[in-house]
Amino acid sequence: MTRKEGRKGVSRRAILAGATLAAIDPLLRAKAFAQSSSGGGLGTASSPVKLRMLANESYARQWQTSMVPEFNKAFPHIELTIDGVPYSEQLAKILLEVTGATPTYDLLAIDDPWVPQVAETGALLDLKKDVTQWTRPDYDWADFNSAPLAASEWKGVQYGVPVRSNMLLMFYNRTLFKKAGLPAPTPALKWAEFMAQASKLVQDVKGEGKPNAWAISTYFNRDPLTPTIWQAILNANGGALLDDNNKPAFNNDVGVKSLQTHVDLLKFAPPGATAHGFNESMQAFRQGQTAVMFQWGSIYRSSAVDPATTTLKPEQVGIQVMPVGDRSAGTHRGIWNGCIARKSKNHEAAWTMLQWLTSKEGEKWHANSLGTFPARKSTLAHDPTSKWLAPVLTTLQQAYDVAAAGKMWRPRHPKSDAVQQVLADVTGMTMAGQTTAQAALADASRRIERALRNS
Repeated sequence: MTRKEGRKGVSRRAILAGATLAAIDPLLRAKAFAQSSSGGGLGTASSPVKLRMLANESYARQWQTSMVPEFNKAFPHIELTIDGVPYSEQLAKILLEVTGATPTYDLLAIDDPWVPQVAETGALLDLKKDVTQWTRPDYDWADFNSAPLAASEWKGVQYGVPVRSNMLLMFYNRTLFKKAGLPAPTPALKWAEFMAQASKLVQDVKGEGKPNAWAISTYFNRDPLTPTIWQAILNANGGALLDDNNKPAFNNDVGVKSLQTHVDLLKFAPPGATAHGFNESMQAFRQGQTAVMFQWGSIYRSSAVDPATTTLKPEQVGIQVMPVGDRSAGTHRGIWNGCIARKSKNHEAAWTMLQWLTSKEGEKWHANSLGTFPARKSTLAHDPTSKWLAPVLTTLQQAYDVAAAGKMWRPRHPKSDAVQQVLADVTGMTMAGQTTAQAALADASRRIERALRNS
């Protein structure tokens, strides 16, 4: 899952300058690859291979304490250290790492929209070409769903594999729907139907004579992930952010309608919802204050299963794709991709680790032991050991199919992050009532076209 983005303490100009330098120096890239073409081996008891991975802090510790020991059962001579980085600092750290002279990391966990920007530096291996000599015959690339696998593809090159898959989904509280006299949602629920139901979901469930439960919690604040909500609505309505020529394609009636739907949700949200983002929306839903939450699906376990983090139980919580627009249901892709640094001297061990993690066996262990979302069709179709996981896997497969059909992801462009920052600005202003949906999208279109003009 993704969190807030930012550039704390790092010059964007310096990062982009370094990235450009690396991208135009193929000799340096070739030399670095030649130095490690032997792969580095898998180590021995007396001389283990030491790998280091840069990952997001939200799951780095869990991987270090739970996943690494499991991996070492199969590969005891590979010592893997995982460093967690706050999401707001991660892209900047990755770009500094891949454009620097001395490599620190063998493996990089790269978020969905960042792949084109990092790939353009030439710092990542092609996993379908550069490491074929160490690829297991049974790895089965075709078993991956196309939507998550494509998250680490750029210009026909496979730079990574999905190590933590995620989709934007609709959570709902069955108890609150029942108290409101409404049927539980289904994947066929349309946006018009949900908006008509929303006023009934603002209700007094405690007998206090005032509302203490509301219809919705989701992203409303100024955050790069807030636009993903109306982007999912836009895609469900048949719209797109960019056209095939990388020109803004959202400044039209479909775009305005989709953003206005997101804004209108505020009418049925808890007081102060304009300040709600990832944490606030989760807290409201987990405390039974909201009937619906549009949020990243990977938080299901902590929102419906884990008593340490939620007041709800699995039988109370439903999960499905977002409501149906003019064309289809909605969702939005968010995939963490495992990539190998070209400058690493341990390509064989690094690829061995990624293969183990994303193999059919590795995904099943990851899903059943840690509740992490898989990307393989076979994993999604298997009978999980935890009963609560079964409906989640079914929903995830549906979301992958919907996303693939509607291209429901952030722009595939080296300047995707800049695009998302512009959208965050105008979405935040619209939510705060500082501008209209129509004016906001016109402004965003001009700014994004200017940013992408020379691309």
